Amino acid sequence: MTAPLIVSRPEGLYCPEGEFFIDPWRPVDRAVITHAHSDHARRGNAHYLAHRSSAELLRIRLGADISLQTLEYGEAIEHRGVRVSLHPAGHVLGSAQVRLECRGRVWVASGDYKLADDGTCPPFEPVRCDTFITESTFGLPIYRWPHQADLFADINNWWQRNAAAGRASILFCYAFGKAQRILRGVDSAIGPIVCHGAAEPLNAVYRAAGVPLPETFRVTDEAMNKSALSRALVLAPPSAAGSPWLRRFGDYSDAFASGWMQLRGARRRRGVDRGFVMSDHADWPALHRAIGGTRAGQVFVTHGSIAVMVRYLREQGLDAQAFATEYGGEEEADPVPTEASLPPREQDSNSTTDTAFSAGIDTDATGEPDNSGPTGFGPSLSLPRS
Repeated sequence: MTAPLIVSRPEGLYCPEGEFFIDPWRPVDRAVITHAHSDHARRGNAHYLAHRSSAELLRIRLGADISLQTLEYGEAIEHRGVRVSLHPAGHVLGSAQVRLECRGRVWVASGDYKLADDGTCPPFEPVRCDTFITESTFGLPIYRWPHQADLFADINNWWQRNAAAGRASILFCYAFGKAQRILRGVDSAIGPIVCHGAAEPLNAVYRAAGVPLPETFRVTDEAMNKSALSRALVLAPPSAAGSPWLRRFGDYSDAFASGWMQLRGARRRRGVDRGFVMSDHADWPALHRAIGGTRAGQVFVTHGSIAVMVRYLREQGLDAQAFATEYGGEEEADPVPTEASLPPREQDSNSTTDTAFSAGIDTDATGEPDNSGPTGFGPSLSLPRS
């Protein structure tokens, strides 16, 4: 039996042939990073490899002095006989799927991903492979996201009504990824947009990468007088809820943007006026479109609703298994409902819900990387750091 290209070890997902890890949760010598969210990119690794657009984000989060090598999408390096390349994941700026090829076998580790193109990063591209390692954060049939146009129409209408009534609109969202997606999608003509200090440095990175975002203000800016704040959309991290910082806005209406807002119980727990269903992860139909697009015969499921997803994939004839990981953060901070908590009709729909799963994604992409790149990463690397 052929040894797997990736195995689960106490430190993280490990490639024995290449002697490196993917998104390790313990310090290691060499780490390939799918994206800069804190549950996938952690401090303490000796050497990092990531997409070029993640470089500044990783330095902000992990330290300016980290040993970091970057690749463009499709660019490949060879390390100890394993060809490594990165491909768009559509999750956040710089997010990448990791493609490994060795002795004719191809494995792809997805990291986190979504299929909707939100204009803040290159959209997800399916990569043909033999084995696909997929997340399953929202891997239950109840999770189905609204169309982006409908979502932002709802947010704009809520903001506009509040502005007309002289109330600020406080929208709680994660500072990296979600905040920039909201900025890209809302109608900035409604009023000024105030961003919490946790989001502003990240906004600057997105702008430097060429992502067009509207003008934003800090609450302390001179232009943000009482009249301006009463019409403002305010983007704040969840940790700001109930803080003294919010008192500056006087009368306000608040809302929370997350995939978990699909669950009424999650909205009640947050204690907000509105919940907007928005996620930077794939929903149930998109997970299966992505898996089908890889044409993989073997699938490993990581964090999220693992048991439900594995069972469903096996019912579709795939060799599906689970990897135990320590991913989970950002949007995964809220509890995932169990299968038993689903309405009976939703549970029964597992075998019939998604014709898109077998259809896959129409694409001409071969997943073949550019073979002209450098070789190796780590101490012996000759490529200058980006």
